[in-house]
Amino acid sequence: MKISCLIIDDEALARKGLQAYVQEIDFLELKGLCKNAIQANTILKTESIDLVFLDIEMPLISGMDFLKSLQNPPKVIFTTAYTEYAVESFEYDVVDYLVKPISMERFLQACNKAFSVIVGNQENKDNTAEREMDEEYLFVKIDKELVRIKYRDILFIEGMQNYIKIHTESKMYTAHLPLKNAFEMMPKTKFFQVHKSYIVALDKVQIISGNMLVISTHKIPIGRTKKDEVLKLLTKNKLLRK
Repeated sequence: MKISCLIIDDEALARKGLQAYVQEIDFLELKGLCKNAIQANTILKTESIDLVFLDIEMPLISGMDFLKSLQNPPKVIFTTAYTEYAVESFEYDVVDYLVKPISMERFLQACNKAFSVIVGNQENKDNTAEREMDEEYLFVKIDKELVRIKYRDILFIEGMQNYIKIHTESKMYTAHLPLKNAFEMMPKTKFFQVHKSYIVALDKVQIISGNMLVISTHKIPIGRTKKDEVLKLLTKNKLLRK
């Protein structure tokens, strides 16, 4: 895996030295050299940058102020001649803090740390995507068969003692499964247990009136302690406007 990086330093000699170091590390791909934060800001808007080598004391905008201005900043390794910012710098969740003059050994150590962090974050994203793919449907044992039901088709699930009724847009399935176990199988961003006997698909809720909600032609009770949670989830998922 290649890590795209950017060097930001107002000193030409420092930029050249860092560039030489970057070229020695096979997993780094240099995307640009910037003498100030303004130049860097332009590149960050057009390029996908994983890692920034960022000087602190610069004209126009300091490295720390520039980092604070970014909404979704890449990972950062500070490269500076000053030691006094070290403690403050880690409030910005930086990967490392390198004090000039920087040795190749220390530079490589910081880059290896950045590689571990960035690759770890990417693996977490990949795992999340895989889980989301897995959560597109569930298999439920009905009679002697395993039936696949897509989550997007489910309106709500009704608990009936030791079995459940899964209501979809086209039909209803009955399965011998406790409602609690069914809820454990559901993606929590899409479904919520509004009552001891009901799980609902949040994006299928059409009306909330008092302690009842309406999905299609069905009226479903909301537990006394559940209404605020339902409203918060609907608002969070942008399914309800205040």
